[in-house]
Amino acid sequence: MKLVLLVMSSASLFAQVISSPGSLYQAGTRFADLARDLRANEVGDLVTVLVSDTASAVASGVSNTSRKASSAASITGVAGVTSPRLSNLLNLSNNTQLQGQGQTSRATTITTTVTARVTEVSPNGNLTIEGVKNIGVNSEKQTVVLRGVVRPVDLTAANTIRSDQVGNLTLQVNGKGVVGDAIRRPNILYRILLGLLPF
Repeated sequence: MKLVLLVMSSASLFAQVISSPGSLYQAGTRFADLARDLRANEVGDLVTVLVSDTASAVASGVSNTSRKASSAASITGVAGVTSPRLSNLLNLSNNTQLQGQGQTSRATTITTTVTARVTEVSPNGNLTIEGVKNIGVNSEKQTVVLRGVVRPVDLTAANTIRSDQVGNLTLQVNGKGVVGDAIRRPNILYRILLGLLPF
C-alpha cells in the first residue's frame, strides 16, 4: 500500500513539474523525447537541398522534297501549211528539289546549395519546402528560388536532400548586373529596329 502511494505521489509531482511555469522541462520541446527523430517534420523546420542538375537536349531534323514536271506539244500544221519546224513548237520541263537540315542543342549545369523552410505538411507527411538564396559579388546579384515537395524518409540525419529527390521541383536562377544586362534580351523596339536596319 505504501508503494502504490509512493508511485502516485511521484506521478503527481511529475505532473506538477510539467505544468509549472518557468520549468526547464517542457513537454512540447524538441529535445523532450530523447528518442525523437530530429529530421524536419514540422512547419518552419529547415531543409538543405544539394542542387546538382545537368540537363542537355539535342534536336535535329532533315527535310528532302523533290518535284518534276514536263510538258510537250507538237503542231503539224497551221492554216493548211505544214512544216517540220512546227512539230516541237512547245516543249517544257520543270525540276524542283529542296533539301533542308537543322540541329539545335542546349546544355545547362547548376550546382549550388539552398536551405529551404518547410511551409506546409501534407496529410501523408510530405513536406512542401520553399527557399530563396541571394548572392552579391562586385555589383553582380544572383537570386536562386527553390520550391518543391520532399519525403521525410529521404532526409539525412543532417536534414539534407539531393535535388533529384525533390518532387515538383521548381528552380529559378535570376541575375542582375553588368553580365546580366549584357545577355538580357533587348526590348521590343530594339528588336524591331534590328529587323528593319540592313546593317
